[in-house]
Formats: sequence, C-alpha cells, structure tokens
Amino acid sequence: MLDTSMPDTSRPTRAVYGAVSELNVEKSFRAAFAGAPDSVTFKKVRKRLVRQALETIQTYGLDTSASRDKPARWLVCLSGGKDSYALLSVLLELKYLGAIQAELLACNLDQVQPGFPKDILPDYLDGLQMPYRIETEDTYSIVTDKLPETKTYCALCSRLRRGILYRIAREEKCDAIVLGHHLDDALETFFMNLFHGGRLAAMPPKLLNDEGDVMVLRPFIRSEEADIEKFAAGMGYPIIPCTLCGSQDGLQRMLMKQMLTDWEQKNPGRKAKMAHALSTVRPSHLHDPGIFMFNDLFPGSEKT
Repeated sequence: MLDTSMPDTSRPTRAVYGAVSELNVEKSFRAAFAGAPDSVTFKKVRKRLVRQALETIQTYGLDTSASRDKPARWLVCLSGGKDSYALLSVLLELKYLGAIQAELLACNLDQVQPGFPKDILPDYLDGLQMPYRIETEDTYSIVTDKLPETKTYCALCSRLRRGILYRIAREEKCDAIVLGHHLDDALETFFMNLFHGGRLAAMPPKLLNDEGDVMVLRPFIRSEEADIEKFAAGMGYPIIPCTLCGSQDGLQRMLMKQMLTDWEQKNPGRKAKMAHALSTVRPSHLHDPGIFMFNDLFPGSEKT
C-alpha cells in the first residue's frame, strides 16, 4: 500500500520563493483590498467573515503567539480557489488591525496536473508583496498511476498533499498550516462520516498532527460558503479551477452538498442550527463509553 505521508522522493520537487521575504502588513493589506467594492452588501459580508474568523481564532486558541516568546508562524495554503484567496485576504485584514500576531507565509502546491496555470498565483502574490513559497511536486502522476479513472482521487490526493504541506511547514519553521475549509465543508464531512464511516466527526477548527509538531488551523470553520462566494466575487480573484478531482462526477461530498442545500432551501436556518450542534455536544446523551463514564454513574454520583 502506498505510504501517502511520504511522497515518492524519486520524483522531481522544486521550491520557488517570492521576491519579498518579510511581510509589510500595511502594504499587503492595502494591495489586497485595492479593488474591493464599496457597496453596503459587500462591506457587510466582509465584516461578517472577518468577525467570524477572529471569533474562531480567539475561541479555539489558534494564534499561540501570546503564550510564546516569539510570534507563531503560519503557512497559509493557497490552492487558487475562492476559499483560500478569501482566507488570505481576511488574515491580512486581521494582521492590519492588530488582532493576530502570527507571521504569515503563503504557500501553493503545484501538483503538475494538466492545464494548471503556473503564473497566476505568483503574479497575484507578487502584486500583494506577499512572502510565499511555490512547491512543485508531481502528485498528479502518483494519483493517476495508483487509481483507475472510475475512482475518485480526492482521498489519496488530500493525504499526499497534507504530507507535503507538513514537510514544508517544518522546513519553513512554521507552527501550523492554515486551510480555507468553511462551515459547509465541516457539515458535509460530518454527514459523510455519519453515513459512510459510522462515526460522529466533522472538521475541527484546530488539530495537532500525529507527530505532534504541526497544527492544522481552520479560521473559516464558522463561515458559510455562500458568504465566501459573495466576497470572492466582489474581490475578483483570479480563480484556478481544480482539474484533478473537481471535474469527477459522483463525488460523495457533492451529494452531501446537494442534500444540505435542499434542506436549507426547504427550512432556512437549518445549517445554522447544525453548526450550533457541532459546538454543543452532550456526551452523556450519546453512546460512547470512551467519552462518558457510564460505569461511574449511579444514584448519588456527581453528574459531569
């Protein structure tokens, strides 16, 4: 079985860095929002995303700078999709406002899939005067070699990509990789685990890897995809479509997405209720003896 945590080192890998090595927060922030719309609608969406990201960072302790003798260092992962572009913009605004102290390094993994435009992200990041690292590693060939065309690539691709990002984080002395997953992603994952994995689990806002040296952070985990779509459309990002797995039909995640969309249309506010449920868990009302000590429960015992 393929060891997906360690990419095949016989395949070529290449790192390219931006011209700027240190972030000038004010310059990058102003460049990021130079063409932002001035409409009331856009400003409301922008304010909501910034507020939700800050609430997530504070609630779950994502920025560990205050507990250290130096700022945390974050590897902000950019795929070229709307979520990661929006995440970088919001983090720059939070940096500009002084709400977070973590240092930011943007990173893109070029997986050498056919048709991937190699200049879009470097040009965008150079325009922001943003420090970045572009890593080229041919995971596309690994995935297509290992899986037939009838199988979806998402799981294997994700595991390969995550292993490479952990390696880059270590090389760049980063404490965490920061991903653009949002509330819809978390709910879709919850139902995929429920229906297909037989367990209750979603996407956590903060996760420590198995080796215990790199965290995975998701500041957008309370934000709805619809808001990110509106924000990205207003910002006019140069979106890069995923040609590796996004074009495959029959993905289970797409089925979950459609299910949630249908529910929300029939019962507006249902996603918000489910989001509240993810952070309001009562272990005593579930059936897992690993998280609630049923054997210690008897008349006169303390409830926990």
